[in-house]
Amino acid sequence: QVQLVESGGGLVQPGGSLGLSCAASGSGFTTMGWFRQAPGKEREFVAVIGWRGLLTDYADSVKGRFTISRDNAKNTVYLQMSSLKSEDTAVYYCAAGSDYYGRRYDYWGQGTQVSVSS
Repeated sequence: QVQLVESGGGLVQPGGSLGLSCAASGSGFTTMGWFRQAPGKEREFVAVIGWRGLLTDYADSVKGRFTISRDNAKNTVYLQMSSLKSEDTAVYYCAAGSDYYGRRYDYWGQGTQVSVSS
């Protein structure tokens, strides 16, 4: 059984930076991703990273501002967010799967709140 636990959310001012972490336990996954869901909106893709960290992809809305990375020795994926905007406010979810190109995820974390406000 795979469990994903996000941490690092909080309140940050517009233009600020924040880092999220997702610690995974268990095995059977290679791809890890981040998604977010704002109030009243559907969950949307943010970023994805392949097993070796060589393959990454981002939503257009976060390209150049967010960076996804992973440390397989720690079974942890990170999301470094900078130049944050109010529209980045959402609950951020970590996900894990085994199909990078198919973007299918089998496991999800419980989410961590990110609020961008002055």
